[in-house]
This record gives sequence, C-alpha cells and structure tokens, in this order.
Amino acid sequence: MARMTGSWLSGPSAALPKGEDGTVERYRGELLGLPESGPGSLVTAARRVGAFMVDWLMGGGVALLILGGDFYSGMLGTVILGVWFVVGVATVTLFSFTPGQFVLGLHVARIDGPVPVGFVRALARQVLLVFVVPALITDLDGRGMHDRATGTALVRSR
Repeated sequence: MARMTGSWLSGPSAALPKGEDGTVERYRGELLGLPESGPGSLVTAARRVGAFMVDWLMGGGVALLILGGDFYSGMLGTVILGVWFVVGVATVTLFSFTPGQFVLGLHVARIDGPVPVGFVRALARQVLLVFVVPALITDLDGRGMHDRATGTALVRSR
C-alpha cells in the first residue's frame, strides 16, 4: 500500500526533475560549483542591499546634477531610476560590476563558465531589477529570480 501512495505523499522531492535526488547542499553555491567562502563564493543579502544602496545614492547624486539641484522636482525619482539603469547595464557589461558592487568587493559572474556577462544578460538582469520583486524572491542558494533567469550569480571578488 505504501507504494501506491508514495507518489503523491512523498513530498516536495517527488516534484524534482529526473536525475536530482533532492540532496541538501552543505553550503550556498555548492551545487553551482562555487567555493564555500572567499573569492567566488555567493554573497549574502546584506551585501547585495548595501551595493544597491551605494548605486542608488550615486544615481541620486548624478540625478541632482542633471536637474540642477532641484530637490523638489517631480522628475527626481525618474531621473534617479534612469541613471541607475544606464550605469548598471553599462558597468556590468564592461566590468561585470556596478560601482556599489565594486565598493563592497562583489561582481556578477556567469555560472556556465568564466566568460564576461555580456550586454544582453546585463540588460535583462537590469530590466528585471527595475521591478524589485525578482530580486526579493530567492532560491536555496540565495540567488534572486533575476540571476536565475540570466544565468548569473553575484559573487565575492575579494
């Protein structure tokens, strides 16, 4: 009788794709082939938020320069978002990190090999980040939906 009910009472591991046995990784990033700590390891949510805040504040400063210091402009938020978006796409494409990620010692890496992120992945990643929610929904490794969708991971660079 246990065999008949096992297919629907087995729990979440029964829904795994073929070949995956549901083993739990010892540390975040193990299944991706990343080290447990040090350069190349996955970063924590706190460091992600810190890098985002540095980027957003930098975007705010540039936006105020563009608007001539008009703090009360109705366009301030839109200009900050635009600056943040353009800087994010350009710097991740060229250097694999944003200014905030550089300050905190992080960079964006592709998980399929040691190759540059590229324009298309950087653009797709930034478009998904605009909506915020994909970054808040994470998998077991702590990678956001935007990283999973683009095949990237935010890792430590030092």
